[in-house]
Amino acid sequence: MIQIARPEIVCYTDLTNEEGGGEPEPLLHRKGRPAAECEEGMEILYRSTRGDERVSASQAILRGLSGDGGLYVPERIPTLTKTPEELGQMDYREVAYEVMKLFFTDFSKEELQGCIEKAYDDKFDTEEIAPLAEAEGAFYLELFHGKTIAFKDMALSILPHLMITAAKKNRMDREIVILTATSGDTGKAALAGFADVPGTRIVVFYPKGGVSPVQEKQMVTQKGDNVLVVGIDGNFDDAQTGVKKLFADRELAAELEEAGFVFSSANSINIGRLVPQIVYYVYAYSRLAAEGRIKAGDPIHVTVPTGNFGNILAAFYAKNMGLPIARLLCASNENKVLYDFFQTGTYDRNREFILTSSPSMDILISSNLERLIFRLTGEDPARTAELMAALANGGRYEITEEMRERLGDFYGGYAKEEEAFRKIRSLYEETGYVIDTHTAVAAAVYDAYRKESGDKTPTVIASTASPFKFTRSVMRAIDGKYGDASFDDFELADELSALANVPVPRAIEEIRTAPVLHHTQCAKDGMKDVVRRFLGQE
Repeated sequence: MIQIARPEIVCYTDLTNEEGGGEPEPLLHRKGRPAAECEEGMEILYRSTRGDERVSASQAILRGLSGDGGLYVPERIPTLTKTPEELGQMDYREVAYEVMKLFFTDFSKEELQGCIEKAYDDKFDTEEIAPLAEAEGAFYLELFHGKTIAFKDMALSILPHLMITAAKKNRMDREIVILTATSGDTGKAALAGFADVPGTRIVVFYPKGGVSPVQEKQMVTQKGDNVLVVGIDGNFDDAQTGVKKLFADRELAAELEEAGFVFSSANSINIGRLVPQIVYYVYAYSRLAAEGRIKAGDPIHVTVPTGNFGNILAAFYAKNMGLPIARLLCASNENKVLYDFFQTGTYDRNREFILTSSPSMDILISSNLERLIFRLTGEDPARTAELMAALANGGRYEITEEMRERLGDFYGGYAKEEEAFRKIRSLYEETGYVIDTHTAVAAAVYDAYRKESGDKTPTVIASTASPFKFTRSVMRAIDGKYGDASFDDFELADELSALANVPVPRAIEEIRTAPVLHHTQCAKDGMKDVVRRFLGQE
């Protein structure tokens, strides 16, 4: 059975009243400031979840990770300054500007609009960029029409432009080295975004044997004189932990600074990745309202297949901006560390790591959860650092009952492999619509929630990858005969195209015969040496 964790108490997502304790302050207040101050024109600084450091948006984007190991979060969440009706008259680029300008306050209008125009161009294979498909009473937000056919394109298309603009603004004269761990999708999207971008280099670490064949082929065929792809002998958590250690290595940082390099990140720990993800929830709501599928102001639910917690955290931020999101359904696969956290208040990575057909969710350390934990502590960096140290040293931490009471915005659910496969098959048989394995986890969790609760609130399901990225699993779910090893992944793509009556995406066609350009592998404790060699430091 798919199970749903059901915290019952409304989530207050900011500080408690500093004038004397008592009830938490309203959603958009902070430290006694009225919500009216959270409007356009107010500068927003970014602080670390583990310390008192405060930097501008451009500095946070450049650094990726705070020097104390914390993640950058905005000092306050701004309110949307446009109504759903106004946003409904805009295209995706215009909505992106209306959202991002509220967070990236040290970017000029021309700088930010320039980044947006370069990012959201003809690399997307649909005019609408993020279309909504309705099937079985849910709205599937298709986030996979970019260059690498996964939702990571939506944010990683703009990150290089934000980063280069930020470097100019801060008069940085060093070469930016992007270090990224990937569970399959971030890697290719980051590689595609940063390939041959002047002033940057990028190193992507992925778990060898822990991504789909298509995901791996996309990465290891990547062209670019400034890119390196490395398979590690370990899982995604090992890769992610290794990257964080490299960021925290002060001796290495000093050595590379002297050589003219500085580290940054393209993972969703970078606020330059997270903020663009907020846009597509605002856009989806405005589309539903503009098309009359909902009435402006009506609540919706959002269901997100979740691994590193960045995508659903973006929806949480959108809610905090005033978007009428009622529930945030956090959908996990059998690596259900987040479900257990919502159920019990204990985050415990000390468990078996399960390889599933939804590899981008095969994660036991959900890094972006730290940003939510920071909010739950009442924005207490010392307490947040203490909890993160407990996770690093013992693999677990437990939040207080008071913190649990602030989780009411979230529902946790998980789906087993057979349940996700069953959802792919039934949705195809009933409607002809085909979804990938990650989206299927979310859809299965939503079905279970709706059946148990009877809640008919309109729901947006984040469809995070094209089914063509996981053809073997998708085709096996539709018809078991396709699990036969006699079919290669490209033959299966052709079969899927015929079944779904949609063309094979360019991203698949491009790698059919592309040569493998990257052969580097290393142990999980050898990542530092690989980076030093790539940068000519050995």
